[in-house]
Amino acid sequence: MTKVTVIDSIMGSGKTTWAKEYMNLHQDSMKFIYVSPYLDEIQNNILKACPFLIEPDSKLGKGSKLKHFKELLVNGSSIITTHALFRMLDEEVMDLLQNAGYTLIMDEVANVIEKLDEITKDDIQALKDAKLIEVEGRKVKWLDNGYKGVYGSSYVNVKYHSQQGNIYIHNNMMLFWTYPVKIFDLFENSYILTYLFDGQIQKYYYELFNVKTNYKSVEKIDDCYILVPHNPKLEDRKRYKELISIYEGAFNSNYVYQGKVKGHELSSTWIKNSSNEMLERLQLNLTSFFKSKGKSKDNLWTTKLSIQSKLRGKGYTKGFIPWTTRATNDHQETYNLAFVYNLYMNPFEKAFFEEAGVKVDEDLLAVSNLLQWIWRSRIRKLEPESINVYIPSLRMRTLLKQWLDNKEIRFHYKNRGY
Repeated sequence: MTKVTVIDSIMGSGKTTWAKEYMNLHQDSMKFIYVSPYLDEIQNNILKACPFLIEPDSKLGKGSKLKHFKELLVNGSSIITTHALFRMLDEEVMDLLQNAGYTLIMDEVANVIEKLDEITKDDIQALKDAKLIEVEGRKVKWLDNGYKGVYGSSYVNVKYHSQQGNIYIHNNMMLFWTYPVKIFDLFENSYILTYLFDGQIQKYYYELFNVKTNYKSVEKIDDCYILVPHNPKLEDRKRYKELISIYEGAFNSNYVYQGKVKGHELSSTWIKNSSNEMLERLQLNLTSFFKSKGKSKDNLWTTKLSIQSKLRGKGYTKGFIPWTTRATNDHQETYNLAFVYNLYMNPFEKAFFEEAGVKVDEDLLAVSNLLQWIWRSRIRKLEPESINVYIPSLRMRTLLKQWLDNKEIRFHYKNRGY
């Protein structure tokens, strides 16, 4: 049965360093596939430490990185690639991986499910009526192998991914693509380097498909990084609490009507329905917060992309990075931060898992992503340095404080207020 080792250690604890040391130590006796979110991280960090890894090259693959990836597998080479390419692995790759003896090291979680927005409820019924698909349980099966639509069209995509066993239906009204879980059976060992895995979508995906996980932490002993039984006490959150100054003041409430929150403030739905006056107030708050702190190069901020342009301002606009940013050191000199978003799981994704009996923890998911984003700043340095954080959402601010205090991560809206 598939089993994945989750190296669940706080950012900056040495997960990537462990991986580099491990691969170098075993490069002559093992074969690796290392998966990273970013090309820059591959070229400026991992390849410098592990030059025996080979990055797929479209030129060598006659215009296709995937083709070169397959050639490297045939040659038994150790490979380094991005999450984007790893997502494209097909049946031919899986055949090549079978009994090939590779070890997978995945830096950060992957996008393992995706709602097929181009397929509507009416499309699903039309596919059924035309006897192109049938549903067994929640799994979609393609019936007409002779069907030939326009290459790249939505129906052809459903055909291809259904034939691979990767399409599922939710509530008889929407389709989801899921990453082929069988790929994790094809490795001798699989490792995921992340933090707070229990709050991440890949965790729920593993529960959905009964993938067993084994948790480890990284600990530095003398000059080496080793895996040890999972131990949150190694995180030393008290140290970080002393370094993180969380803004408390009028900017946390003056953007809502009469200082009272209606709905889940700064959530996607709230943002969609917010007035221009509220957004203008938030923009003024950001300007005032950053103006009081320092120079533009010291600033980092994020919000939902749909309102990014409305919240831009002098002194911080260029410091924007998406709230999904992980596994990069590009911003580790910044120390004035603003996280202007109240993060929840996509409601359709949540319903997809819960329909299958998989319980989702949205609070843990929220704080997991918040911490990953905060740790792009100088607090992630080898010797962490102090930072200032503006988090106007009461929920997100509360969750961060609970994490710093080693308390249960849970926010109750009935207790909210200012």
